[in-house]
Amino acid sequence: MSWSPYTEFTRDEWALLRADTFLTLTPEDLLHLQGLNEQVAMDEVIEVYLPLARLLHLYVEAEQILYRARATFLGDATAKVPYVIGLAGSVAVGKSTTARILRELLARWPEHPKIELVTTDGFLHPRRILEERRLMGRKGFPESYDLPRLIRFLADMKAGRSPVSCPVYSHLTYDIVPGEATVIDQPDVVIVEGLNVLQTVSDARRDPPVFVSDFFDSSIYVDAPEHDARRWYIERFLLLRSTAFKEPASYFHRYAALSDEAAEQIAGEIWDAINGPNLRENILPTRERAHLILVKGPDHAVASIRMRKL
Repeated sequence: MSWSPYTEFTRDEWALLRADTFLTLTPEDLLHLQGLNEQVAMDEVIEVYLPLARLLHLYVEAEQILYRARATFLGDATAKVPYVIGLAGSVAVGKSTTARILRELLARWPEHPKIELVTTDGFLHPRRILEERRLMGRKGFPESYDLPRLIRFLADMKAGRSPVSCPVYSHLTYDIVPGEATVIDQPDVVIVEGLNVLQTVSDARRDPPVFVSDFFDSSIYVDAPEHDARRWYIERFLLLRSTAFKEPASYFHRYAALSDEAAEQIAGEIWDAINGPNLRENILPTRERAHLILVKGPDHAVASIRMRKL
């Protein structure tokens, strides 16, 4: 029997760890939180996300106790720093939905009501720079991000500086919004969601290297077989033809009138050229660095959970 650094739970086993955590989301809340082609059932919130929110709440509470002890020892009156959760996984696997549900559940505890969600999309290089560097075909790969800016943002936040700001990304225009920023002021918890947030890419010009994950207090990886993620990506692409792609300002407006067959072919080609290679080369190898792994089944629902042993 091979040794594993993780304890694995079936969904039924994990559900028991909810204990007496109260359900604070309504079905109407959930409708606004789930992705375009994700039908998250209330049963999944109860059996998967409530126990996870309870675990994270206990982690945040423990960190707050540690902070107070350290402040007492040092006689230090500086502002406390936020608890930072990293959330990684493939394109179309449901990271954003997981992040939004966790944000809402965690924010309903009185001990840490101020929860911020930051996506690393805002730290992509502007489209102009990606085009100049011929990186549009590698958008989402590590080199498409302004990594020094993301690390500065996290370092400032973890140093207790406030407020801090991060760029705004538009999925409609497929670009950074010029002159706009999201301001974050003394949050209790920050969820940082992105494809490559667990990656350790060495930079020979910097010694010692600093990684995005160095600033995380805990981390989650949303996992699914590639063939399922590819299918979900194509399904979402087909649905977007009648929603976002119809907007004249959309970067993908040219795809709005495609037939089902043509749209499925193009979406598959995009996955095979960009998202699949990025998953295999850069994202999937970081999975075992996560503290907790949510393993999804073919129906987009979490089927099992792996939690790193202490």
